[in-house]
Amino acid sequence: MFQDISIEELLKLQHQKELVLIDVRSPSEFEDATIPGSLNIPLFDDAERSEVGTIYKQVSVQAAKDKGLEIFSAKLPAFIKTFEQIEGQKTVFCWRGGMRSRTTATVLSLMGIRVYRLSGGIRAYRKWVVETLGQFKFQPKAFVINGNTGSGKTLILRSLKEKGYPVLDFEAMANHRGSVFGEIGLESNNQKTFETLLLKDLLQHNDSPFVLFEAESKRIGKAVLPGFVVEAKDTGVQLFIEVPIEERVRHTLEDYRPWEHKEECLKAFRHIKSRIHTPIAKEIEAHLLADEFAEAVKLLLEHYYDPRYEHTAKDIEENRVIFKVQTIEEAVELIIDYIATVNNQGVS
Repeated sequence: MFQDISIEELLKLQHQKELVLIDVRSPSEFEDATIPGSLNIPLFDDAERSEVGTIYKQVSVQAAKDKGLEIFSAKLPAFIKTFEQIEGQKTVFCWRGGMRSRTTATVLSLMGIRVYRLSGGIRAYRKWVVETLGQFKFQPKAFVINGNTGSGKTLILRSLKEKGYPVLDFEAMANHRGSVFGEIGLESNNQKTFETLLLKDLLQHNDSPFVLFEAESKRIGKAVLPGFVVEAKDTGVQLFIEVPIEERVRHTLEDYRPWEHKEECLKAFRHIKSRIHTPIAKEIEAHLLADEFAEAVKLLLEHYYDPRYEHTAKDIEENRVIFKVQTIEEAVELIIDYIATVNNQGVS
């Protein structure tokens, strides 16, 4: 028979052994929020879930169960085969740890496939995330990467992460670049997904002597940073990256690839068009329409983003370290040297 486990037991098991988490809710529920690293093997797809739910509300509980059994029976062989192909200790969960995960765990147990079932389901997990973030004590020293738009701050962070340094990549968690153009080519994460990914990395790095992250606004796309992260950002060591405008234009073009998302770029630009001096705004729009993206980006940086950033930067003039560099690689090496000097050590 399967074994029910609590959130606390799940976390211990994740540390002790390779654990495969399997979300048996419908695809749309899975996309809305899940436990990081989970696979989605739905008991019902979205249409089937809707049909069973309608019968539950309009007919009876028993009629809904009968319909659910009819649907599940037809897909049972393929469902079991999918689980058989997954190696490692498996834990299944649904919304409340109810019928869908219980049915899955029971059937798998009868077929000799041992699984755990998360008690309380994703609802209990979400409650744990909210409560843990609500009382979180941020411990590491914060090194905050600053710089004008296009300075390669995200690339610097990700390079440092690849080298083993403790990094919080808020833009990756939000799946958004943190600007009016930030969602171009992306589908930003909601607050639930953002908080789940954030807590995972916070717990991973909270015993580190320091952590690096980018100087983001409180809101990144659909996500909002918790207050303790904003406080850590404001009181951390501010590392300012200065690179030539030509490099900034190149980074921006490589990141956003406007030639692939021209209409999205035009739509985003028109949201801020009124905030730019009219002749310059007309010139930027003309460049975008003519596929002259480098020219448009340069004007946007000089006449929209740089003045805004200069205004914001005045609030954090203390505790500031400036790195004037030509390339991302140079910035990464200088930051590594600086952190090693400040901490009298390398990566912890």
